[in-house]
Amino acid sequence: MPIDSRPLPSFIASSSQEGIPYGRFAETLTEEFAKGVERIEDLPEGVEMPAKLDWFPERRWGGRVWMPVTGRTSGDGEAIELFGHVSYRQEGEGDPEDFRTMADFTDVLAEDNPDWNIDLNDDVIGEWRGENDRAGDVTLVWGRPLMQGAAAVTAQLETATADQAPITDGRFTLIALDALKAYGDDVFMEIKLWNRRSQELASESLYAEEEPDPEPSDSEPASA
Repeated sequence: MPIDSRPLPSFIASSSQEGIPYGRFAETLTEEFAKGVERIEDLPEGVEMPAKLDWFPERRWGGRVWMPVTGRTSGDGEAIELFGHVSYRQEGEGDPEDFRTMADFTDVLAEDNPDWNIDLNDDVIGEWRGENDRAGDVTLVWGRPLMQGAAAVTAQLETATADQAPITDGRFTLIALDALKAYGDDVFMEIKLWNRRSQELASESLYAEEEPDPEPSDSEPASA
């Protein structure tokens, strides 16, 4: 086999072993996430922790276990979604320790965007460095398919599959490299949904597409 002159790192994280948390451990994670929500500086007035949070399958990378989460609530009379993750260290069968939390919110909701096929969240959780100045962002991605028939999801770097996971209770978690540099053109992650027959259902970028500038009308001269 010839040497790969343009290697794209793949499958850097362990697959989910426990799935979606429940019971006492879910309560512990909820308490940790609530602490993170309290630290959000621009949180709207009147926001309270949701009665129910939706946890996503865990993934392990960098010596930590990563547990993404979302939850619907409201503030100032407007519906918002809290999102983030709780991570921790766990050695063998020992107790989780060294909890860390990221929490944020958004008022851009899936139901207000009928053109979405996947409801995505992401956060950069680390850095990867390769040879010849190659580098990339280790990125945690979690979300839900918004269409019927999705059985699995992949993170793609051009034609290479960087990570994949099953859809579990309508949710998924990925960890893969994004924004790779020094590969010629920069390489960005793309998320794809697949059905049970390995047919692609949808594809989404982590980056919002820029709206094209409107063309000047006949009554408005173009800028010089």
